[in-house]
Amino acid sequence: MDHVFIEGLEIEALIGIYDWERRIRQPLLFDLEMAFDNRVPAARDDIALTLDYKAVSKRLIEYVTASEFGLVETLAERCAEIVMNEFKVERVRLKLSKPGAVRGARAVGVFIERARTPHGNG
Repeated sequence: MDHVFIEGLEIEALIGIYDWERRIRQPLLFDLEMAFDNRVPAARDDIALTLDYKAVSKRLIEYVTASEFGLVETLAERCAEIVMNEFKVERVRLKLSKPGAVRGARAVGVFIERARTPHGNG
């Protein structure tokens, strides 16, 4: 299966469980790999048949900017659901990083993979 990816999408969000986190917007970084069969759009050279990574990015920016979750785990789940349901992606692998959340670490966060079929088998 082919993959369309978005790497290093930075979105400011209100996220966290501590009082100080609830008062400031923090940068989050998103990396996505989305399973999508590129053979048809490639054969026809037609952007209308592709998985539009710009549309996916804009939708996630819109959603994350308006969200107010405590946990990055919850936000990651919701973003994966959006990608799969609204963009007809069969499988998505999403990494959500929260830079600067832990002293001494570049970033912390979660990596999730979700698929329409059990164990991601097509």
